[in-house]
Amino acid sequence: MESPFSAVMPVTPRPEVIFARGEGSWLEDRNGRRYLDFVQGWAVNALGHSPQVVVDALCHQAGLLLNPGPGFYNTPMLRLARTLVERSAFDEVFFSNSGAEANEGAIKLARKWGALHKQGAHGFVTMENGFHGRTLATMSATGKPQWETLYEPKVPGFTRVPYNDLEAVARAIDDNTVAVMLELVQGEGGVVPASREFVQGLRALTRERSCLLIVDEVQTGIGRTGTLFAYQQYGIEPDILTLGKGLGGGVPLAALLTKKRFSCFDYGDQGGTFNGNPLVCAAGLAVVETVGKPAFLQRVRERADDLRTQLQALARRHGLGEVRGSGLLLALPIGALPAAAIVKAAFARRLLVNAPRADVLRFMPALNVSQAEIDEMIGRLDGAITEVKQGGSDDGASG
Repeated sequence: MESPFSAVMPVTPRPEVIFARGEGSWLEDRNGRRYLDFVQGWAVNALGHSPQVVVDALCHQAGLLLNPGPGFYNTPMLRLARTLVERSAFDEVFFSNSGAEANEGAIKLARKWGALHKQGAHGFVTMENGFHGRTLATMSATGKPQWETLYEPKVPGFTRVPYNDLEAVARAIDDNTVAVMLELVQGEGGVVPASREFVQGLRALTRERSCLLIVDEVQTGIGRTGTLFAYQQYGIEPDILTLGKGLGGGVPLAALLTKKRFSCFDYGDQGGTFNGNPLVCAAGLAVVETVGKPAFLQRVRERADDLRTQLQALARRHGLGEVRGSGLLLALPIGALPAAAIVKAAFARRLLVNAPRADVLRFMPALNVSQAEIDEMIGRLDGAITEVKQGGSDDGASG
């Protein structure tokens, strides 16, 4: 008998479980088993699974207008763009469908700006272990070692340097450099934050060398680190910012934000059939208006402090590494223990956590996760770690 999974192209290891519904921090499979989700689609579901505010926005908009086409304005597009501009340091917004697409647009915009204003400069300085997406250009910008020889030849013009090393960036910038691009917390790289000194130094350096500073907040944006945008905690303003994941609260929505003086696309330079459609923009508006409330962000910071405190206690109990990250994007280094085996043991306890690297666990819960759900997660994870330490689980896929 043919497997029910065989028609789906296998591009990632998936457990043979079919999820049927979700609510908040919980997923439910077709057999009614409930799973506590601290991955949330890789930080996509900012308000958890199927939040009522997003469901209501989608249902209302679906009855009005789905997609008039990208050559026309629509009300949710205008409202979401205005909301993002008013809450940030930027003047204009281009909507796209994914973070990779937003980053691709940022690369194109910077190169267009370099062609117009910097004698054709088109080179980028990016960071080792950074991650910007899976298009050919964003893979070229990405510093993931496993991709070094994949899909060659990739897009030329990207020089990678060590993260948090300002001197290395300064050495890499030359007359052909148009931009420096980085994540403020390297999510796929193991949840490694940039230091404040490094980011402020980058801002000063890029201004001195007439380069653009592009900040990829696909994972850190929309409240994930305790402020609406992570750059707000660093005392700088980027020239270009990209958003994705949490912006749509579960639907495919991303954005490229920039200041007016860097906005140089001509008609036809950039676009996309579904970009800025009213359905996803209505969802994004509901998410941003909810997350952007000061009381909501204060609760994010409180839950983040509690999650960090409990993970630190768990680390001490098991002799693990120092918890790192920002807000509700945290990592627990686990030393010689196999992260994939812990993820597998946690899944058996109906807990979803993620292992971006072989020795790190990553936690990306819903921003409205409760105290009780954090307590429950810690208990289940404690059991999974204990089982692996005792040799009760073999290595498996991280999911």
